[in-house]
Amino acid sequence: MPSRVISDFAAEEERRVLSLKPVLAPVHGRYGDHPHQVYDAWPAGDPGAPLVVLLHGGYWRYDRMHLTPFAAYLSEQGFDVLLPGFRRSGGAGGYPETFDDVARIVDTLPQGRPYVLAGHCSGGHLALWCAARGLLPPDSPWYTRDLPTGVLALAPLTDLAATRRDDLSDGAAVQLLGGEEVFEERMASVDPLTLLRGAGTTGVPTVLLHGAVDEEVPLTQFSDYAAVHHDLETVVLPGTGHYTLIEPGAPGARSVADTLWDMAAAFGARRPARDADEERAGDGNDREAVRP
Repeated sequence: MPSRVISDFAAEEERRVLSLKPVLAPVHGRYGDHPHQVYDAWPAGDPGAPLVVLLHGGYWRYDRMHLTPFAAYLSEQGFDVLLPGFRRSGGAGGYPETFDDVARIVDTLPQGRPYVLAGHCSGGHLALWCAARGLLPPDSPWYTRDLPTGVLALAPLTDLAATRRDDLSDGAAVQLLGGEEVFEERMASVDPLTLLRGAGTTGVPTVLLHGAVDEEVPLTQFSDYAAVHHDLETVVLPGTGHYTLIEPGAPGARSVADTLWDMAAAFGARRPARDADEERAGDGNDREAVRP
C-alpha cells in the first residue's frame, strides 16, 4: 500500500502540535501496579470545577506526553483534568490489557463525580467504547451499567474494520487486536460502530467533534458512525485539521473547551464569566453543529 500523502497544511499542523514541549503535571497518581497504570492531574483550584477525564491518542501505541500541554490548557479554562496512561499496543498492552486498563480508569478514577470522558483520535475510540460498555453481553468482563456522564470524541477512530481496511498507521488496528486471525472475533466487543448496530444509542450524551479538513482520520469514520448513533451530536469545525483540536489556544482547542462547558452544564457546572477580550478570542472559529 502506498505511503500516506498529506498536504503541506496538514504536515505543518502535525509537526507544530506534536513538537510542543510536554508540561509537567502538579499531581501524579497510580490506579494499578503496572508502570503504565498511572495518571497526571491538573486541579482547577475551584471545588465546583467540572471533571474531564482525557484519553490520549497515538493509535493505541504511544504515551500520553504529547497531550500534557492540552491537559494543562483545559485546566486553565476551569476544568479539573485527569490524564491517565494505560498499557499500549506493541508493548504490555493491546487486547485485552488496553481495554482492561481503560475500563478500570473510568470505573475508579472519577470517584463518583459526574464527568465528561474526552478522547482524541484512538483515545476517542476508547471513549466511545466506554460509552458502549452497557451494550456488551452481561457476561463480558467489561460490561457495566455505570457509564460516563458524557463523552466528547475528538476526531475519533470509530470503526476498527475501516481502520484495518485503510491500513491507518501501518496496521494499528490489527496490532491492537492481536493479529488477523483473531481480529473479527475480538472486534465484536471493542468496536464502537459494531456495538451500536441494532441499539442505535449508548444512552450516554455524546458529541463527536472534528475538523472538516482532517487528513489523519478519513471523514467517513465520522459520517458512518453518525449514521448509526441516532442521538449523537456532531460538531464540525470548518478549516480545521486533526491536531489543532489539541493545540492550546488554537481556535479548535477553544471550541473543544466551549463544548466541554456545554456538556458540563448538563450536570450543573457553571462556567466562569469571560471578559470581553476572551469573548472576542473565542470567536475565531465558527462551529457547524449537526444535532439529531
